[in-house]
Amino acid sequence: MSIRRTTVKAALESPSPCPEIRVMGWIRTRRDAKGFSFLELNDGSCLGNLQIIIDDTAEGADLVKSLGVGASVAVTGELVASPGKGQRYEVRAVAVSLLGAAEPETYPLQKKRHSDEFLRTIAHLRPRTNKYGAMLRIRSALAHGIHDYFAKEGFALVHTPVITGSDCEGAGEMFRVTTLGPEAAALSAAERVSQDFFGKEAMLTVSGQLSAEPLACALGRVYTFGPTFRAEHSDTSRHAAEFWMLEPEMAFADLEDNMDLAESLVTHLVRLVLAECAEDFGLFAKFVDPTLPATLENLLAQPFVRLPYAEAVDILTSCKKAFQYPVAFGSDLQSEHERYLAEEHFKRPVIVYDYPKDIKAFYMRQNDDGKTVGAMDVLVPGIGELVGGSAREERLDRLEARIAELGLPLEAYWWYLDTRRFGTVPHAGFGLGFERLVMLVTGVTNIRDVMAFPRTWRHLEF
Repeated sequence: MSIRRTTVKAALESPSPCPEIRVMGWIRTRRDAKGFSFLELNDGSCLGNLQIIIDDTAEGADLVKSLGVGASVAVTGELVASPGKGQRYEVRAVAVSLLGAAEPETYPLQKKRHSDEFLRTIAHLRPRTNKYGAMLRIRSALAHGIHDYFAKEGFALVHTPVITGSDCEGAGEMFRVTTLGPEAAALSAAERVSQDFFGKEAMLTVSGQLSAEPLACALGRVYTFGPTFRAEHSDTSRHAAEFWMLEPEMAFADLEDNMDLAESLVTHLVRLVLAECAEDFGLFAKFVDPTLPATLENLLAQPFVRLPYAEAVDILTSCKKAFQYPVAFGSDLQSEHERYLAEEHFKRPVIVYDYPKDIKAFYMRQNDDGKTVGAMDVLVPGIGELVGGSAREERLDRLEARIAELGLPLEAYWWYLDTRRFGTVPHAGFGLGFERLVMLVTGVTNIRDVMAFPRTWRHLEF
């Protein structure tokens, strides 16, 4: 019977030596000495490498001397205590076999630090680097943590559609979905729609919120976690055409409940990374942002600041900082304004709420002043807006009037309005940009570097 494979992580964390072990992975380094070869092997299960010692009597020893960085091998041997510093164990190989060669002349990842710009051109291989392997493991831990958190809080996971006929944000920056080919160019717009797959205009969703709301108004507390799409012609470090959103919705909840949930969730996930991803987090704290541990500890040290939009504008207009974009009541806060509040003025996360009605979406609950809505944004150092949400407008007459005021087609939202016609309840929810969360806990400043295969303006290589 063949020996079952052990991961590098399991080998390094083994409670005791093991007389017989089988590991597989990619060669990170190889060096040869008289009578021996030494490999550093990594299989992606953790940041650390496992040292393999191959003496000249081991099966496959001659083969090893011809292998370079990136080649994949299977090793059978003995897990023994390592006399060297840096790791508890090493493997004394009995047999080494080649799984896949990697020609040194053409393999793009060699033993040196590569720039992020270069690594974006080989997104299919960059997960094999320390930085991107660590990022993907942290991303995975955060995703698991999200599901665990909401399960314990009594939320039901729901799956909302990716193809939609509704524009949640009313911004129009949506990808159109069609099955029609070039021959449809001769048709009128109405003919194209009528002959298309759905018989109406279809788009990729910018948010699962509109679908999640009716589900919350049946199940009480739900969340959806999936890809969203925005056809913004933005080639910046903060924008991607495809990204993941976490969107909880709560029935029988108001704006304060919403703020409480957002703060609880964010602090929980930051604690999770610090507690469960220490090795991978340490890489980012050492090589990406040395201030990262202090930033996150400070985030956890005290409650988030909560202040109305009007007070935020007062702070921004009275400070001496020169902003690229002017600040005035009624204007939306730009990233530079958000970061000033979180990084310089308060030096901790800030929840800004009660925004002017005219700069927010149709579904947000109007306040009694008739000028503002129960919207809120969570602003964090290094990122700016991490979470955006609101109390939802549950009053049918107010919602219909707002849709009409914005010139949106009322008939497109008939099903959404039904939840207000039949047993309406106060409810609230928010969206958390998952990639921005990964940026927060890693200190990475470009959204392209916290996802496996970024989809951005003019980039669709992989």
